[in-house]
Amino acid sequence: MSREDVERRLAAILSADVVGYSRLMADDEAGTHAALKAHRAEFVDATIAEHHGRIVKLIGDGALVEFASVVNSVACAIDIQRGMAERNRDVPKDRRIRFRIGINLGDVIIEGDDIYGDGVNIASRIEALAEPGGICLSDDAYRQARGRLDVAFEDMGEHAVKNIPDPIRVFRVELAHAAGEIDSEDDVVAAPALSAKPSIAVLPFDNMSGDPEQEYFADGISEDLITALSRIHWFFVIARNSTFTYKGRAVNVTEVARDLGVRYVLEGSLRKAGNRVRITAQLIDATTGNHVWAEHYDRELADIFALQDEMTQTIVGAVEPELSAAERERAAHKPPDNLDAWESYQRGLWHMWRFTKDDNAEAQSLLRRAQELDPGFAIAYAYESYAHFLDVILGYAEAPGACLASALAAANEALALDDKEPVAHFAQGRVYMVQGKHAASIAALETSLEFNPSFAQACHGLGFAFALAGRLEDSADMLDRGIRLSPHDPLLFATETIRSFSCTLQHQHEAAAEWALRAVRRPQAVGGGYWPYAALAAALGNLGKTEEAEAALASAFKQKPDLSLAYVIKTLPTTQLDGLGPYLDGLRAAGLTA
Repeated sequence: MSREDVERRLAAILSADVVGYSRLMADDEAGTHAALKAHRAEFVDATIAEHHGRIVKLIGDGALVEFASVVNSVACAIDIQRGMAERNRDVPKDRRIRFRIGINLGDVIIEGDDIYGDGVNIASRIEALAEPGGICLSDDAYRQARGRLDVAFEDMGEHAVKNIPDPIRVFRVELAHAAGEIDSEDDVVAAPALSAKPSIAVLPFDNMSGDPEQEYFADGISEDLITALSRIHWFFVIARNSTFTYKGRAVNVTEVARDLGVRYVLEGSLRKAGNRVRITAQLIDATTGNHVWAEHYDRELADIFALQDEMTQTIVGAVEPELSAAERERAAHKPPDNLDAWESYQRGLWHMWRFTKDDNAEAQSLLRRAQELDPGFAIAYAYESYAHFLDVILGYAEAPGACLASALAAANEALALDDKEPVAHFAQGRVYMVQGKHAASIAALETSLEFNPSFAQACHGLGFAFALAGRLEDSADMLDRGIRLSPHDPLLFATETIRSFSCTLQHQHEAAAEWALRAVRRPQAVGGGYWPYAALAAALGNLGKTEEAEAALASAFKQKPDLSLAYVIKTLPTTQLDGLGPYLDGLRAAGLTA
């Protein structure tokens, strides 16, 4: 069919579905089906007809209805929600059938009796944002309905919705202001409000192996993940007793998230074959339905408890930076004047991980704003400390000593507010490292990992501190652990750079060149300072590849024109027996002077 043959019209589209339908069906399939059928036959269908709506289709527990008028569609939705509250009056709370309703005004494609297109999709997406017993409207529908009905509206702001490129402004109908609304608070039960922190529910992992003995293993991983994620202070994690009520059910992730009041859901499965096990996990942003992260792991099933510990650390290590990145992107798209403390913090991180001088300055400003909005926000002080450290290690600081003093003060403030915050110990350890206090640096970074064993950035910092302290094998092991924990971390290019540095100090120049090449190919390396290129220059210089080494050094000079051997020695204090000998030799061979 050509574009000219497509039939279109403007319509008000109402999308509705039943709240908690999976749970209701699991508890009483026959009773739920009969009750929903009765509600439709006795009340819902007649109310739609009364308001001149056309039922396009019924989809399981949902319905799609077309109206020629937005006013009629909203009036119909109000009557349905009011009537359902009345019909539910004498029904036990856990057996009530309640609807969510979304309404949009948009262009639709006509095909027989059916309708398609973004106009329909948006109605469906904003319906998912409605509270149980509630009604949400798109901005276009709101403009047609306001002032024409005896009802008030609440602006819920813009929402990014799945498969729609631009955010949609959403308005909630305040049913308490609608004429005839039922007075009882029990008639419309709101879902829990989202926490200010990123909120997450870990669903029980599915045992897909057919082996009942693996049920304990699947449950153990889920429980350990809940415990481990709870140790990350900026997560709000739903308790085990709530999430395990969904065990064994076929659930809708978006519905579970609404019922529990969380933004993210982590789910997974376990499948055993012989002596091997495959564990699959995925993190979903339930507000959009998008998969934030997914991975599978194949392991030998030898020591089940050791494997459980390994999988917990690995999954948490992968989830934490992915979830943090999702929160940073969410904050980056909000107007600056509307940022609260959490969003200012996340926007600060968004700038900080871009690794440029201007972005780092903006990061510090936003992190201080987060502290002003919430003086007890320990992690905001911790990352302000780290931002000052970056000014020094990336060569931005005109007065490195003053920067380090500010970094240490911010880290100490974070620790005073919360001495169990892993990022605070991490930040303190990084400052001690460049001050040449290697024992104190290692102790602080090891403490960070005690509080959060999955903190890949602390692995990076500790690997760096080990290298400067002459513990080169420990350095390699710790850096490799950080890479395994967080293979997409914003610090990955820096971890690979230090891995190259560690190899050079061990005279493993081929390996050093390979690690440095990985680092310079990372997007962050473009703004991440001169160190990746310096590491590459040193490795190539030691291999006698003079022209390539000189080219790598030229790239380092583009980011730091005053780079010198003296600067490297001052910035990387070491207690190694031969100092930075092999590293400096490689840089000299590449053409770097004193």
